[in-house]
Amino acid sequence: MNPQVAQNYLRTQVLTATPEQLQMMLYDGAIRFAEQARPALQNKNWETSYNMITKAQRIIAELISSLRPDVAPELCGKLAALYNYVYRQLIEANSHHKIEALDEAIKILRYQRETWALLLNQLGKQKAAQAAKTIDIPAPNARMEASISMQG
Repeated sequence: MNPQVAQNYLRTQVLTATPEQLQMMLYDGAIRFAEQARPALQNKNWETSYNMITKAQRIIAELISSLRPDVAPELCGKLAALYNYVYRQLIEANSHHKIEALDEAIKILRYQRETWALLLNQLGKQKAAQAAKTIDIPAPNARMEASISMQG
């Protein structure tokens, strides 16, 4: 794919995403960059590993800055502590070339992503149920029943 087309697609995807989808995209990006850093670390390709881990760190910093403690202080405190731990693991992986630290960060990010996906799924079901309640659908009547054929 043409890099300009890919860039335009990503830009459109970001600009039209809901806040929940943006959060998922941040998790996906952090995981992707951290996973790309792993083989670079193994192969002692320090420049590539540095670049990929730094990108993951920037995303973690964005996750930290997007927390809203005014809405849920206790939850935000816990998430901030978790994100700071992941950030420190990425620093450890970057500065000391420790694959174990990178793997720990990836493991936590995957868990957070999975948790977020479950939450979005539940939220989607709740929104669908609320929307279904507002739809005015007539109850089946004899005429409708007669027009439905059960034969294949």
